[in-house]
Amino acid sequence: MNAYALSARRSIAGMSLVELMVAMVIGMILMLGVVQIFMASHAASRLSEGAARTQENARFALDFLERDIRMAGHMGCVNDQAHVIKDSQSIRVHVAGITEGDGSPLDFAIPIQGYEAEGTAPGDALTIGENWSAAANTPGAISGLTPEPIGGSDILMMRYLSSEGSPVLSIANGTDSEVTIASDAAARLSAGTATTPSLFAVSDCSRVDIFAGSLAENTITATATNLGTYAANNAVTMVYRAEAVAYYVATNPANEPSLYRARANGDGSFETGEELVEGIESLQFLYGLDSEENISSVDPPTGNITIQRTASDVSTAADETAVAAWRRVGMVQLGILVRSPQPASAEQADTNVAQLGVLGVGINPPATNDRRFRSSYEVSVALRNRLFGN
Repeated sequence: MNAYALSARRSIAGMSLVELMVAMVIGMILMLGVVQIFMASHAASRLSEGAARTQENARFALDFLERDIRMAGHMGCVNDQAHVIKDSQSIRVHVAGITEGDGSPLDFAIPIQGYEAEGTAPGDALTIGENWSAAANTPGAISGLTPEPIGGSDILMMRYLSSEGSPVLSIANGTDSEVTIASDAAARLSAGTATTPSLFAVSDCSRVDIFAGSLAENTITATATNLGTYAANNAVTMVYRAEAVAYYVATNPANEPSLYRARANGDGSFETGEELVEGIESLQFLYGLDSEENISSVDPPTGNITIQRTASDVSTAADETAVAAWRRVGMVQLGILVRSPQPASAEQADTNVAQLGVLGVGINPPATNDRRFRSSYEVSVALRNRLFGN
């Protein structure tokens, strides 16, 4: 082979094995970096989405709760504390079988009432993934809620008249009184409900009568209720939908803990709870009490909230003792533990650094990290219909 051929052969030779291995190593290093960047970006995206969903769900849950808590005790143009000060039977419930303080959903003598889950007082702790105790001392109607309340969460019961009322045009008395309203008012009375309402109230600025009834077009039939003491068509006498609602936490069909609201019917039973917000793991309440211990016409409320207690410490009685105790509530502090609906690449919480908590209840992480993002939210709500002294 001559020198020219040897030189040409060398000029067309490929990479050596060593060069090829070096190139492969460099490529693998670059590819590993790209994969790591992708994985970190994906994890950050999932964590950001989990945090955003958690915050969004928390805002919705707090909005529902705050709105209804502020309405507790609304009895038309005179709030329920003012009716107490009048020292007369100005709030009358025409439903058989109710004793004031017995915990019936239709016991409008107590506009707000709570039930404390065992082991959820300030200073206690809950571990995610363990079996949590349910609310104690609940009446039958609360215990029979569908879906069933889960443990680790308090239950809140509120009673009030809806914000939308309609003027009474005429009242026809008989065995069952008939109340006539404007033809377009029925839609307002049914707004925001999944079924036709069956619990109503007629109110003026001096008294309230709450009754079970039926709505047909622009006529409300008040079952076994005499409304003859009311004057009609005077822009003062109004008819409202009466609300008795329970807020609690239950498991939805997708096996996610969710905030539920159940409405009571005119017969004192609850409708099937409606799911409001998913991802609510725990619901906690503390109650602010007026400094006046025995509110009456002689000793009116001061409007000064000086004591804060759990529901069990306010009262667990099922008689008139409960009425007096819950009458003092003028503020509610609520807290929620919210988790992301899906795993969000969250790291396991370290309680040695900081412990998540809800109104003084410590939240310990699960034994095995479920990758859910969790956060707690708290807010204080004044009962505008209870702060009579302000």
